[in-house]
Formats: sequence, structure tokens, C-alpha cells
Amino acid sequence: MNEWTPIAKAYHPLKAGSIDGTDEEPHDRAVLRAMLSRYVPNKGVVGDPLLTLFVARLSQQTTEEKLKEVFSRYGDIQRLRLVRDIITGFSKGYAFIEYKQESAIKKAYRDANKLVIDQREIFVDYELERVLKGWIPRRLGGGFGGKKESGQLRFGGRDRPFRKPINLPAYSGIAHSDGFADKRHRSRSRERLQDWRGKKDYSRDRGRDVRWHDKSQSQYDKEPNQERRKDERRKDRDRDEKDKHKESKRDRSKESKRDRSRERDRK
Repeated sequence: MNEWTPIAKAYHPLKAGSIDGTDEEPHDRAVLRAMLSRYVPNKGVVGDPLLTLFVARLSQQTTEEKLKEVFSRYGDIQRLRLVRDIITGFSKGYAFIEYKQESAIKKAYRDANKLVIDQREIFVDYELERVLKGWIPRRLGGGFGGKKESGQLRFGGRDRPFRKPINLPAYSGIAHSDGFADKRHRSRSRERLQDWRGKKDYSRDRGRDVRWHDKSQSQYDKEPNQERRKDERRKDRDRDEKDKHKESKRDRSKESKRDRSRERDRK
């Protein structure tokens, strides 16, 4: 049984979507999309993946020359590729740098992360597409990136490593001997996002799309009460409208009777 590690040794979208790698249900659409996808690494990429560095969060103003100037401090560069949009030619904010020596890439990996280039703090990691088994890129719902606002965070990478599961000293990193993590020891994320399938059925019955973003169970429990209160307020408004209509009708009837009585008195 392997010891638990904060960095994933093999990639699985469901585990990457969990804060400690113990989730058993996808909690957002991107995880489900990644689980259903079949990705083959780009065969057109050349170079040694074990000597290639991934550099991200670059400024739009950062050029190949600037990257070469900065990263050549750590050793001799074999290849450098700044990824650009094929139509506009603008930088996509990430690049791949291949070194000639293993010592150079290790030094750049250690020292260049969070370095500031053109007023932007960069992120540096090893290339994972051709190295990490089962890799699914971010555009298909995988990766190790994501923003907190979107609720689609991914864990198990250098930037956001797994947290150690609570009360699981013998945790193997992926599963126990029976193939699944012990259900008695639920992770914080799984407690927060349990009953995914039940929520899906509930949303379908209500005629709404499934709410995939990170939402606590207590908020879901409030929804039926909110719907009930809306129905009650709607019924109260309908009753008020009916009462107003009846009062108006009675007033018109009384007024008409008074008019007829005055006419008789004149005669």
C-alpha cells in the first residue's frame, strides 16, 4: 500500500475535483465531462517531456525573448515555445521550456515559481501532459487549475495539493483495498456536496437546470421552504385582488341602488 502524497501520481478527474482526493461523485459539470472524455496527448509536440518545464500566468506583454532571458539563468535552453492564438497571434499566457540538463530544470522548478515577470507572478511546474498517466487538460474539465469564483477548483498539483484526509492514517492516496475510500470517513468536500444524484432529480422535477456550483446542503434544504413561501405570497396576492374586486362590485351596486332611489323620490 502506497503512502499518501499531496501531489497526484496518476490523474483522475474525480479525485482532482476533491480537496483530499476522496470524492466518489462528481460535484460539477466539468468533472463529469472530463470523466467521459478520452484525451490523447498531442503527438506533434517534440522534445523530452522529462526536461520540459510548464510556465503559466504570463502577462500578455511577455515575449519569447523575455522568457529566454529569464530562464536561461538556470541552464542552457534547448527549446522554448510561447503558446499563441493561431488566429490573433496573441499570447495565451503560458509557455513550455525544454532544458538540456536535468539539473537545470530542477533548479528552474525550485527557484522560478512565483517569480514576477512584467508585473505578473508566474507559475512553474513540470510538463504533465506527456508524463502524468490519465491526464485530462483543463479545457476538457481536468487539469489542476480553476478559480474559486467558478467553484471548479482542482487539487493534487503543485499549486493546490491534496489535503490529508481526516482520521485516515493508512490512506493510500486513491483508495483502500476494497477499491473505495472508507465511507465512514467523509471528506469535508463530500459532506458539503453529498446526494448529488438526489439534487439532480429534485432540480429536474422543479423544471430547473442542475445547480452544479459549490453549494452547501443546508442551502438546498432551504429551497422547498422558499418555494412554499413564494406560493403562499402568490395566493395572498390573489386573495387580496379578489377581495378588492368584490368590494368594488358591492360599492357599485350600492351606488346604483341609491341612484334609483333618488329618481323615484323626484317623481
